[in-house]
Amino acid sequence: MHPEEVFLSIVAMVGFALLAYPLVRALSERIRPRVDAGIRDEVQGLREDVLTELRDMRRELAELGERMDFTERLLAKQRDPERLARGDR
Repeated sequence: MHPEEVFLSIVAMVGFALLAYPLVRALSERIRPRVDAGIRDEVQGLREDVLTELRDMRRELAELGERMDFTERLLAKQRDPERLARGDR
């Protein structure tokens, strides 16, 4: 190939890419699914519900931890007098 032919081929490819880009972009915009406002609001509502449930579960888990600590302290108090009476350390 002659240098002129290579240059013209490159110019033709670049020109085609520059012309095809807006067409491909417009086509992709047309076939892309659109999210309407109703679905967006529903998803936001579900997200808030999940976050509320998560907060409630964390609170309940903290309460269960406190109850478990209290129970462990009660059991420890019951065991300590028995060990002291036997002389265990």
